[in-house]
Amino acid sequence: MTTARIGRSYFQPLPPQDWQVPREALDSVIAATYGHCAGTTRNTFPGSLPDSLAGRWSVPDAPDTLTIGERIAWKRRRRGMSQGVLAGLVGRTEDWLSKVENNKIHLDRLSVLRSLADCLDVSVGDLLGEPTMMQWSPDSGTRTVPALREALLDYRQLSPFLSTAEDEPVALPVLKSSVDDLWTAYQESQFGYVVNRLPAVLSDAQTAVRNSTGDDRDQARQALALTYQAAATLLTKLGETDLAWISAERGFHLAQDAGNPVVLGSLFRSLTHTLLATGRYADAVRLVEDAANFLEPGLSKATPTYLSVYGTLFLTGSVAASRSDNRAAAQTFLTEADSAARRIGQDANHLWTAFGPTNVAIHRVQAALELGDVQVAMDLAPGVDTSSLPAERRARHAIETARAYNAWNRTDDAMAALLNAEQFAPEQIRYHAASRNLVRTWVRRSRGTPSHQLTGLARRMQVAE
Repeated sequence: MTTARIGRSYFQPLPPQDWQVPREALDSVIAATYGHCAGTTRNTFPGSLPDSLAGRWSVPDAPDTLTIGERIAWKRRRRGMSQGVLAGLVGRTEDWLSKVENNKIHLDRLSVLRSLADCLDVSVGDLLGEPTMMQWSPDSGTRTVPALREALLDYRQLSPFLSTAEDEPVALPVLKSSVDDLWTAYQESQFGYVVNRLPAVLSDAQTAVRNSTGDDRDQARQALALTYQAAATLLTKLGETDLAWISAERGFHLAQDAGNPVVLGSLFRSLTHTLLATGRYADAVRLVEDAANFLEPGLSKATPTYLSVYGTLFLTGSVAASRSDNRAAAQTFLTEADSAARRIGQDANHLWTAFGPTNVAIHRVQAALELGDVQVAMDLAPGVDTSSLPAERRARHAIETARAYNAWNRTDDAMAALLNAEQFAPEQIRYHAASRNLVRTWVRRSRGTPSHQLTGLARRMQVAE
């Protein structure tokens, strides 16, 4: 029995079936399997089933150590597609796809990954290798995302009548201090601490909402909304997109009930981030436009906090637009964000936005990379001074800089950017999909003899073979 190998996945073909496929049945297979890919027609396939549908395959789960290219190959074979078919569906050549699957091209443009994911009927996260398992640490303890999942899916949240016991509500100033502590820790990239504290703060905030009235209830709702936003933001970083959406949606409804446009604007941004995480880039662009229309009437008398929320929303929109290959919208959003930053006049951190001219510059680099303008990103990235920003923003820019260097085959410079960021934000570098996929690819390209630095980095990130 022959064995086909992709990376470290092995595909064992079972004994072939002696079957004949009528043309009508073939058409139904094509429609059911590939109909969601734009441009798919009966003539896409040369009158026979894709190569691995000629038999049946028993395929193990894809291991976490696969690169993006190897994961694409694994999913493609699961769908029974040849390289030529998949490449054609996304408007590329078979040679290009072969190089991607063999790690000769590092594919990290999410607009292209979205097209591949659509035609393979998987999520973008499936190709990125998300979610990421959190490592235990003194800050996180031994209960990480599962404990937060239990807190989010606790059925007693559905109605106060389902609560079996009522805890003593914490005072609102104490609750607000706890929420501030969560966001401060997140911005310092202390993800283990945040995931450990979130369930308790969620419980305290829920209790406060149930046991308060009038203005106090609105204040409690705002605190709970911002706690849900913190959960959504962290879960998005970890690739837990479904949980992130639950958190963002609950926070958004609470913000609506509280009636504070600033908090509601912040939750608009959180919803946009979760749409981005699930590959719904066009929807994210539309949501930013709707949110901007909602916030625009308040701009004439806007406070710095209001401007920060408004401007940060457009920064998120610029990412969404660039991932949709919507160059015009990306530029419009960046221009609007820059205008808000100029009105504030300096970098600030109102409502944990880290918004100002520097954050706009960071997003110009990211938008250029997502649009495939590597030269523009290379020209901009080294000149952005992030030293005044929170660690999370500084590390995010380091990852984008590493992506730009890698696209120019300057692997040593790319690795240096990640290693530097690891010094002040180790958890962010460890868990972000972009940095993990860069390191996986470098390990593969090293042909079994990675440098001492790469070996150590891969081991710390748990992406070593």
